[in-house]
Amino acid sequence: MRLIYIILIFAFASCGEETSTASNEAPMENDLVESACDTNEPELESESESESNTEQDTEMINELVNGSENESESQMEEMTEANLPELVKPDGTYETVPLEKSSIVLTVIQNAANLSPEGNLARMIEMGEEACAQEDKPDILLYHEFPLTGYVYGERSSKLTQAITVPGPETDALGELARSCDAYVIFGAYAKDPIDWPGHILSLSTVIGRDGEILTKVWKQRNIKRFYDTFEITTTTVEAVRDRFRELYGAEKEFEVIRTEFGNLAISSVQLDPLVFSALAVRGAEIILRTSTLFFASDVAYTSLVNNVYSAMSNITDASEYGGQSIIVNPMGETMAQVESRISEGFASARIPIAAFRAGRRIPQLTTELTADVFKQYTPEIPMNHLDVPESQLPQNGEQMKTLFDQISRWLNL
Repeated sequence: MRLIYIILIFAFASCGEETSTASNEAPMENDLVESACDTNEPELESESESESNTEQDTEMINELVNGSENESESQMEEMTEANLPELVKPDGTYETVPLEKSSIVLTVIQNAANLSPEGNLARMIEMGEEACAQEDKPDILLYHEFPLTGYVYGERSSKLTQAITVPGPETDALGELARSCDAYVIFGAYAKDPIDWPGHILSLSTVIGRDGEILTKVWKQRNIKRFYDTFEITTTTVEAVRDRFRELYGAEKEFEVIRTEFGNLAISSVQLDPLVFSALAVRGAEIILRTSTLFFASDVAYTSLVNNVYSAMSNITDASEYGGQSIIVNPMGETMAQVESRISEGFASARIPIAAFRAGRRIPQLTTELTADVFKQYTPEIPMNHLDVPESQLPQNGEQMKTLFDQISRWLNL
């Protein structure tokens, strides 16, 4: 565990001091994000408007705080170790299904997402078909975090208008691609669920099987916090509604491992969080497939190296030092394939010897016993379940989200 934190420090150090002031979805390069925040993010209310809404905002925050800690503690007491399913085997092995072949081809697809949603969908399919026409046909097609829309700035209402439903016409169209290519198709998107999660902006990764049917929907486990100076990310993650998430989907879905004939797959759009990827690895992940809106290459390499997994990152195009260059990495942290350009669309493929990799393999060795006392005394700043609130009380933008975090912070309000 100590090694993992040292590695995270190296990952941050490699990015330069300017990353501390980046803005919006992680990680954004300074000039890109400052421009976006200046021109695309909604302006804060005037002083008079702000004062008139003070009581309403305070009431919203108080209700968020009152429910979050008390309900979470009581529900967590009910969910004891005795009634949790087995998430990790005690002997270091993990569940698998038989492999269909000894090696598989993974392809990362880097599209610009600078067209209309309909245009972006057509481009996704076009690029997928091009990749599938290669001599070394892919078994898995991995798109980035928001290939249908790109990152959407603005109020909650603006993002909801861009959000898709799963299933929906987009997954139907990509299901046809999966069938014709005989490959798994994985892509991220803003999503909405008016029945179970009214008003929430979900960051989902959808996994479509070779038969064209949706295999699973993977929620983003958590958002990066305190990375930006003036706002926080407003999408709803597992962490933000964890107790209700468990009630609806089960604890197994928090760090889901998909057992397939091509290996054990795990999907995540989380960045710079080594514990998330270690959790996926000890649950049996062999290939961690990641989606991003700009990323740190060192984060991907160290994820593989520390957890003994293959990993890949599909990224959006952008001229910043964190744009493009989608990558596939082996368990030694070495690059197997990469899209060379930051600003141009493209794809890269690598053949993974999954049978040889699996032979005799066990889950990573983690120092959980040695570090247990330290982590028992660690208090996360922001409580879980902070967005498990009525729709009318959801923060409407990043500034309101930051205000909420400041109010419920366990570190600022001792």
